[in-house]
Amino acid sequence: MTAGRGHLTEVAEGVHAYVQPDGGWCLNNAGVLTDGRRSALVDTAATEARARHLRRAALRLAPRPPHAVVNTHFHGDHTYGNFVFPEALTIGHEKTRTLVGAAGTHMAGLWPDVCWGDIEIAPPELTYRDRMTLHVGDAVRAELLHIGPAAHSVDDTVVWLPEQGVLFTGDLAMNGVTPFCVMGSVAGSLRALQRLRALGPTTIVPGHGPVGGPEILDANEAYLRWVQGLAKEGAAAGVSPLELARSTDLGPYADLLDAERLLPNLHRGYTEEQGLPEGTPLDIGALFEEMTAYHGRPPRCLA
Repeated sequence: MTAGRGHLTEVAEGVHAYVQPDGGWCLNNAGVLTDGRRSALVDTAATEARARHLRRAALRLAPRPPHAVVNTHFHGDHTYGNFVFPEALTIGHEKTRTLVGAAGTHMAGLWPDVCWGDIEIAPPELTYRDRMTLHVGDAVRAELLHIGPAAHSVDDTVVWLPEQGVLFTGDLAMNGVTPFCVMGSVAGSLRALQRLRALGPTTIVPGHGPVGGPEILDANEAYLRWVQGLAKEGAAAGVSPLELARSTDLGPYADLLDAERLLPNLHRGYTEEQGLPEGTPLDIGALFEEMTAYHGRPPRCLA
């Protein structure tokens, strides 16, 4: 796949998933909702080049630039490209606006060798608390739902299209990619998956990886329950997350992309076993260094 390139897949009338292989670190998915005249986006992309490619893709579906961008959460791979869409009203949870501003370009600093471009941080301009509805003409009604208080992060938004049965999960669900809840909660992620399943989606556009169906929710739940069980046993035995990760056979999860995420996920699981509030901040920089020690190399980002 050429750098900066993703591809559009129509998943329902007027609804396209923009998928960026291979779905690893910072290679997120986005979405384009359109009635053929107007359009809106679900998320943008990590680098300026990738966001500009997304813009060109959206303009192939509608003659005018998107009038709205919904951010599913604050992480840079979903928000750094906001500035490439100056015509759009950017929408997100009220915490997303705060967190985008606070994080700045921190994520880019984790991978200094990536060509990020001339990123301008652009937090959501319109925020909501629990839920809101976005209309794209008369063709698409999108329900924006805050899933909290902590799951993948503490500001997760899903975009639910009830008429089409399509759910954009953000990073609450991944497909073929290791789940990641170090900034949220293991238990909260499991509750979130139950809530998403109750919506009854037939098509799921995950935050990373190929489009699929409800089986994506099942796979994420199985992994997170495994992590939760490991964390319970490890905390009771008094071994560190790093020691536990090194002694753990990944088994059915060995082929998931970014398997090194087991380590920070265990750290999150340990905080919950210790009774700390879900979403309690952890030192992400230190955890990336520890992932490098565990995995034998830094996390690999192809953005």
